[in-house]
Amino acid sequence: MSDSYDVKDLGLSTEGINRITWAEREMPVLRLIRERFERERPLAGIRVSACLHVTTETANLMRTLQAGGAECVLCASNPLSTQDDVAAALVAHYEMPVYAIKGEDNASYYRHIAACIDHRPQITMDDGADVVSTLHSTRREALSDVVGGTEETTTGVIRLRALQREGKLAYPIIAVNDANTKHFFDNRYGTGQSTIDGIIRATNTLLAGKTIVVAGYGWCSRGIASRAHGMGANVIVTEVNPLRALEAVMDGYRVMPMADAAPLGDIFVTSTGNQNVIDWHHMELMKDGAMLANSGHFNVELNLEALAAWAVRVRQPRPFVQQYELPDGRTINVLGEGRLINLAAAEGHPSAVMDMSFANQALSAEYMIRNHASLSKEVYSVPAEIDADIARLKLHAMGVSIDVLTPEQEHYLNSWTIGT
Repeated sequence: MSDSYDVKDLGLSTEGINRITWAEREMPVLRLIRERFERERPLAGIRVSACLHVTTETANLMRTLQAGGAECVLCASNPLSTQDDVAAALVAHYEMPVYAIKGEDNASYYRHIAACIDHRPQITMDDGADVVSTLHSTRREALSDVVGGTEETTTGVIRLRALQREGKLAYPIIAVNDANTKHFFDNRYGTGQSTIDGIIRATNTLLAGKTIVVAGYGWCSRGIASRAHGMGANVIVTEVNPLRALEAVMDGYRVMPMADAAPLGDIFVTSTGNQNVIDWHHMELMKDGAMLANSGHFNVELNLEALAAWAVRVRQPRPFVQQYELPDGRTINVLGEGRLINLAAAEGHPSAVMDMSFANQALSAEYMIRNHASLSKEVYSVPAEIDADIARLKLHAMGVSIDVLTPEQEHYLNSWTIGT
């Protein structure tokens, strides 16, 4: 057992092992990578500090990195996303230092990030770029050991590209989020299903017939809108990007500004990566009992400070529901403290989609170790060959076969002389 950790209760470890094993059944690609890593040990002796949602799926990624020889430390990338039994299992059964407790306060959250940086990582693995931003601000002395990193989510990639634009990014990082086998599936199908799951678990509300307002129409929001529509909800989309707004219209949704949607919505879901997407002047217009949920990485998408200052009373009628009573008697219900609702109130993405996302993480870490000396201090896409290999492995695991181009077809596609 690791002698350095901070988890809720090691007594939960048996339950955690059972759930980690259950998740592994739905993660065949990562399992194949782990088997190869055990043989080849491509990460032998490499110190990895991971700041990720501490879930059963993440546990299987950490097992894979460990099988490849990495010395791993894990902390949570969100105060409400930790599954305490999984954290306990990683410490007790896999001797991995873990710093994560569901519901930890802000001070504990950053103390745990500091513990991961104290590991003096050579590879950082982030979901939201909190480790990277800390390394680039208050812990710059630890940068000298870092040779590369990976980033899991859209919000983190946005922050990293801002660092790069300012010429301040200190080491190369692979944007795992931008892999096709990540955002096409994890963001759309994973976020779509798990967000609806979190809302239902938190509220036990019937979605059929409700008006659900989805803020944004990126890959995550596409999935949320699709799943809400599939359950009978009337979906309104708000956007600032004209192309995405047009796509939402073509997909059959009503599109309008948030100020116009605010009086109509029963449930509001943000997933944009920006702040104050739902602001106090939107809340002023909402009907009594409106529910606000967020599936973006940070809770800043909802202006909760303004809501708290405005409210005359706050109560908790159910777990993961904070009900704000307003001066005029209306109530607004915030789900999961405005944090990632799919992880605050549910279990996050299904294992089958995280299989591809975390396969990208494992192979990108391997790629970074092999190639970091030739890489500039930039944000890189996942190499196309890794993306394609993961897709092939996933199809094979699902028992799906596809066609292969004949030599004549390849010649045709690569020639300019063959016409009609």
